[in-house]
Amino acid sequence: MRRTASLVLLGLAAFFTALSPLMRWYAFPRLAKIPPSQYQDMVLEARPATLLDYGTMKARQVPEVTIVQTLKGNVAEADRIERTTGRDVVVWDALSYVAGPDGKMVSEIPERYIFDAHSQDPVHATGEMVDGDPVRRSGIEYKWPFLTEKRDYAYFDPQTRTSAPIHYKGTRTYRGLEVYYFEQAIPWTKVPLPKKMPVKGITPEAVEKMGTTRWYSTTRMFWVDPVTGAPVNGEEIHKEELRGGQLLPGGGKVTAFAGHVKMRADYVDATVSLVKSQRTLVLLLTSYLPWGFLALGAVLLAVSLHLEARARRPRRDAAPPAADGVVSGGP
Repeated sequence: MRRTASLVLLGLAAFFTALSPLMRWYAFPRLAKIPPSQYQDMVLEARPATLLDYGTMKARQVPEVTIVQTLKGNVAEADRIERTTGRDVVVWDALSYVAGPDGKMVSEIPERYIFDAHSQDPVHATGEMVDGDPVRRSGIEYKWPFLTEKRDYAYFDPQTRTSAPIHYKGTRTYRGLEVYYFEQAIPWTKVPLPKKMPVKGITPEAVEKMGTTRWYSTTRMFWVDPVTGAPVNGEEIHKEELRGGQLLPGGGKVTAFAGHVKMRADYVDATVSLVKSQRTLVLLLTSYLPWGFLALGAVLLAVSLHLEARARRPRRDAAPPAADGVVSGGP
């Protein structure tokens, strides 16, 4: 009976020991993915900020500028692209809406971001764009990969329509989480004018005909949870200028928008809570279950060997066999 139990336990030990690496290296890469229907919104503020008054074409300081960013999963487009690529794909229709202190629109830039649901690598397909302009992304945007590494990544900048390194600057503690801090600096670069201008009657084509160009520079900062790859906080020191042409007196330059953009406190709190719940699911597949199965396998193996050893040990209270022709028990 002991030997049968020992063999059963030995089989279970082998099963759970083999399941440990399979959970980490086979199941996790296939099960961990971004849902195609995800919706997320975020509010950022610059207080105070510098903003262009298009009536006077002069920059003025305002108490605040608000930026509302939304990411909406487009399930129908994701299904369409999956049929042609054979990959699990997420399509985010994003919108960055900038409003002045009076609530009126300053700029409005839509994006379509297509990426692999597991690795977050960009997937190139029809419809990939920024403000209506077709783009071909390289690197990441909005989110880092699961199990983020301590290294630099290529990060796509929607203003310049190009990717540039975003540098790992160290590990920090933020709101009780151990996070990786990344920073990207974009030097002054000529960028397209938004398709939708804040003043009625002024179009990008008209501004370009007058010889005026738009320039942009930013320092982008992210605090990223390394388990889920989700930023728990983001900031930008953002600057925009209009330069030259007939639109500006004397053909000089003027600040169109400048400010230190930060996530609003209530959105930081909500983001940290969401990330804490999601990281538990990722750790379950990458750490808790694999190590738990490995420990269980070791315990079952030890019990199996113990039972096997006891089954092989002779019983001390067993009577010795009687010799031939001799009856034990006395005369």
